[in-house]
Amino acid sequence: MSVVEDTTQEHLENAEHAEHAAHEGNPFLITVSATIAVLAVLAATVGSFESLETAEAINDKSEASYLQNKASDQWAFFEAKSIKKNSYEIAAAMGGANTDAFRADAKRNEDDGVAIQARATELEKQVDEKLRDSEIRARRHHILTLATTLLHVSIAIATLSIIMRGRRWPWIGSLVLGAMGIIAAGFAYV
Repeated sequence: MSVVEDTTQEHLENAEHAEHAAHEGNPFLITVSATIAVLAVLAATVGSFESLETAEAINDKSEASYLQNKASDQWAFFEAKSIKKNSYEIAAAMGGANTDAFRADAKRNEDDGVAIQARATELEKQVDEKLRDSEIRARRHHILTLATTLLHVSIAIATLSIIMRGRRWPWIGSLVLGAMGIIAAGFAYV
């Protein structure tokens, strides 16, 4: 059974407990049932944010790799232009009928190299930005995982109030854990 099926099964079991509580007509158990429903919605929402952050962290890392490859290509192109410039400078230094053409080719390769170097440097900055973004998203993912876990545990503990026929301490505990889960989710984006 997959994690998604486990989670779905867990929600169905909690809903079944809530349904039984509603049939008993006990107002407190109905309140607990409503609490479970709200906590389940919050857990699903925070879980969705967690999944989105994970996907974006992976995407940012992938883009950083792609940009790093482009930067490496630009640096290789820069080196090639530098070698050509040096070759033309050597040829120009030897003199002869093509000296002016060799100097012009050396200058053109030097100018091209400056533009290529600027492009490579810009790509490296973009790589750094993507890696920084990925780290931020990975940190969010970890915090949201904790928040989702707290919300799931709060649902399970709230269910104990129903199973224990109206005991209040599990419900209060679930509210505390649920609040902690929401606060943790908020900290993911601070």
